[in-house]
Amino acid sequence: MTPGARTQAAIDLVDVIAEAARSGGAAADTLIARWFATRRYAGSKDRRAVRELVYAAIRRAGEVPANGRTALVALADDDATVAASFDGSNYGPAPIVADEPRASAGVAPRWLEQALIDSGLAADALPALVGRAPLDLRVNTLKATRDEVLGELPDAAPIDATPDGVRLPTGTAVEALPAFNRGLVEVQDAGSQIVGLALPVTLGARIVDLCAGAGGKTLALAARMGGEGMLLACDTDRNRLQRLAPRATRAGAGNVETRLLNPGRELESLPDWIGTADGVLVDAPCSGTGTWRRNPE
Repeated sequence: MTPGARTQAAIDLVDVIAEAARSGGAAADTLIARWFATRRYAGSKDRRAVRELVYAAIRRAGEVPANGRTALVALADDDATVAASFDGSNYGPAPIVADEPRASAGVAPRWLEQALIDSGLAADALPALVGRAPLDLRVNTLKATRDEVLGELPDAAPIDATPDGVRLPTGTAVEALPAFNRGLVEVQDAGSQIVGLALPVTLGARIVDLCAGAGGKTLALAARMGGEGMLLACDTDRNRLQRLAPRATRAGAGNVETRLLNPGRELESLPDWIGTADGVLVDAPCSGTGTWRRNPE
């Protein structure tokens, strides 16, 4: 793909993502994966370049942009390379014209920025909420030690706040790492790793992760339990919970089961666990703010 074609692809994708944001649709990473699944002509370098353009445009926009072109034109104001790609070439976007509309800049919608400031967050700290996050991994101690993983990943550094955490540079393609595909590491932010450490566990225990999501903390607990005992991962979001099964298989966590809960009637799905669990992990409220840097839309 030419630079112009990559920019046009990013414009088209931001159109799709903005509409999903307005209507409560799928997350940006899901939409991007679907988009490329039907465009096999895009090579790996093209896909990465387009993703970077899309996320850069989203991070720069405060309000949901009116359309993808306004978001990319705004990004071009700060990036001469992007501006040059508006060249009117085949498959590329038309040249930028004077006074063309641009997406407004900001960290978040204005009402949310003000609410954050009113809550005590310094205004100059707001940009940190949408800066690109580093890649934090948790070593799966069912299969490896942190020292072994650090030896295999020369660019990784230990995370001091967690016993099994390692950090890789921003933009690292984790899916391409043999250590990831062999189940030696799991993607999990350091903060999430710390939450999982708050619950004491023992070998053979019966543990419930009540707000499991896609199972990052569940798998951390499974590793601390040595793969023994019983770990029930629950959530009210079917799509997120379904992502846990393949992760558990890759991690070698055979003591994990999942259960979908009905919002507001959770206990009705847990009659066999009432009064029998040795520990319950509840990571709440699920505001979603912990994913802003990774999913800025």
